[in-house]
Amino acid sequence: MNMLIYEMEITEKHLDFYTIIISNNIAVVNIKYNPLTKDLIYPEDMNPLNELKENEAQLKAILKNKSIDTFYPGFKLRFALRDKKDVIAYNDISKIVVLDKRENSHKIYTTDKSLDNIHQIYTDGCYLEKLGRGGYSLIIKSPEGEYSTQSIQTDKKNSSLIELIAAIKAVELLKDIERLRIITDSQYVRKGLTEWIINWKLNDWNTINGTKAKNIEYWKKFDKLTDGKYIEFQWVKAHSGHFENTLCDLMAKEAAKDVTI
Repeated sequence: MNMLIYEMEITEKHLDFYTIIISNNIAVVNIKYNPLTKDLIYPEDMNPLNELKENEAQLKAILKNKSIDTFYPGFKLRFALRDKKDVIAYNDISKIVVLDKRENSHKIYTTDKSLDNIHQIYTDGCYLEKLGRGGYSLIIKSPEGEYSTQSIQTDKKNSSLIELIAAIKAVELLKDIERLRIITDSQYVRKGLTEWIINWKLNDWNTINGTKAKNIEYWKKFDKLTDGKYIEFQWVKAHSGHFENTLCDLMAKEAAKDVTI
């Protein structure tokens, strides 16, 4: 899938519409966008940046997710669109998102079916506010069906970060294994490495709102650990009766509660 890289700059406001210059190394176009109504207006002549319209759903998602207070003349942003990305498939939480970084490639796509004979990693994490500490756990299932588990207490005070640390720990333990499937109830883990990190990197680890991304050092580590690997990200709904996910949840909470650690 080709990655299309652009720069945008908000130049002026008229009524509730902002004029936004979008450019690449070939051409420049001016669009108008209303962050209140989410209306997007293109110029009559879009050539040779007609791929912006062809990937409109992604462009609209970037503009829609920007905070209203970050629409002002002078705001600049670099961003990437995946040419002809199936946005519906990526938003389908039942799909598996694949990150393939083998052979110096960087492929991201969705699939309905996992590979056979692959190491499966189940992770979960929690933060117990009353205790002021958290815990995370992981279950690793080998292709032969053998299980191994770990539970670890942490002083981190953010559940999303703890979920991320759990996934990092699991990949570290399987550093010599090329193909992995991570099963998690965290969209933060699922989307961070397959969607958000691309634009963070383009903007010196700033978000589309111009603020620093959270937990940068951990995302850099996770990104590096996945080099040369094929990773499947499978999302499961928390507290839905999924056996391994439920067990991970219980193990993480017990680790957080353990006063002997």
